[in-house]
Amino acid sequence: MTRSGLCVAASVALAVGCCSGAASADSIPGLRGHDHTGITVPDVKAATAFFTDVIGCTHAMSFGPFSDDKGTFMKDVVNVNPRAVIDEISMVRCGYGSNIELFQYKAPEQATEMPKNSDIGGHHIALYVDDIDKAAAYLKEKNVRTLQGPIPIKEGPAAGQSILYFFTPWGLQMELISYPQGMAYEKTSKAPLWMTTEPGK
Repeated sequence: MTRSGLCVAASVALAVGCCSGAASADSIPGLRGHDHTGITVPDVKAATAFFTDVIGCTHAMSFGPFSDDKGTFMKDVVNVNPRAVIDEISMVRCGYGSNIELFQYKAPEQATEMPKNSDIGGHHIALYVDDIDKAAAYLKEKNVRTLQGPIPIKEGPAAGQSILYFFTPWGLQMELISYPQGMAYEKTSKAPLWMTTEPGK
């Protein structure tokens, strides 16, 4: 895709995120919520297959490539090396949560090591499930690497949730979370968290 194609794609993304709607004081005008999380992966087709065939997300669209052979467009738009190439972008939707955008890049001096959660820039994606024990058993049946758990949280504001961290085949850390009876903080908080079980709230 050409430079102008990337401009169009960026404009569409901005339009989706900036629709008119209720916004609190001191916020971006028209703020509606979290539209997507973008993740760079080593193989976008394999990553899309994992999210659809194992996790159960739905593939919505793929587009690209994007590059600028001579100018600084890639640096100006997404702050990467000017010679970086986005081979393909794939968008998936997972249940009632926000979307996940998978990027496959080629770039000079590209880092290939995944950050730990303790590193600056470390991150994970959490997926809500109704029954975390059944979900954990399913991941193990699919030979997905999991960490210790599921762990029930019994004290503090997060009491009521259970969590289990796991990994994609390329090393992205993810989490299963469930709190079917709610969490302790809800009894006193005036600002409840957004929940996949009640997406309209």
